[in-house]
Amino acid sequence: MLEVHQFPCLSDNYGYLLHDPASEETVCIDTPDADEYLRQAGRKGWQITQVWNTHWHPDHAGGNEAIKAATGCRITAPAGDAAKIAGADRLVKQGDTVSIGDRKGTVIDVGGHTLGHIAYHLPGAAMAFVGDSLFALGCGRMFEGTAEQFWASLGRLKALPPETMLYCAHEYTEANLKFALHADPGNADLAAYARDIARWREAGLPTVPAKLERELKTNPFLRADDPSMQARWAPAGHPHDAIATFSALRSAKDTF
Repeated sequence: MLEVHQFPCLSDNYGYLLHDPASEETVCIDTPDADEYLRQAGRKGWQITQVWNTHWHPDHAGGNEAIKAATGCRITAPAGDAAKIAGADRLVKQGDTVSIGDRKGTVIDVGGHTLGHIAYHLPGAAMAFVGDSLFALGCGRMFEGTAEQFWASLGRLKALPPETMLYCAHEYTEANLKFALHADPGNADLAAYARDIARWREAGLPTVPAKLERELKTNPFLRADDPSMQARWAPAGHPHDAIATFSALRSAKDTF
């Protein structure tokens, strides 16, 4: 069984160390805070052997060089963001594979937040590390990509097995919930999710990872192809257009 050690770092990031007890390999999923990653690995008694970057932003790849200098690890990074990522040993794109021990993962193109953003899906462990492409009840800001690109990216995540646990990079869920309730009032599944989120946060618990099955029913950005969302959010002249609906939702969230 792969182990995931999740811990807060920076202001609202989550750090993830993925560990395979059989091979004793440990992967850093992104490197927002090198010192904290090294400290957490030390406390667990784990030796960092790899880094898997999801995209170039400093709160995701900023610790690459320090962790590599301390551990000699191998860094895998998205080919589409390569020019902005330090220390990469291997560049990957849609359909490529990664491995930890004898476990295989697949690289998924989730560009939109950045042009080269990727996610790592480990089907045998029912988990996906999605960076800033998708959050519980939200998605990343569209800094570099287009709505068409981002919607296609979300489609690839939507197609994963529903039991997949989505390891998002930030604790944004309470803010995302406020917009989701605005965007999709009357959604009974969302109302139930809101009650769980309130309970978790009152107890000081994280709201991620999030299960894809639940996100498909409640995340407004994943539901831009739903007729009820299109009736509410599709721009005039685009009544059944999922891309236009997604774009309208993303624009509305940017100024919410």
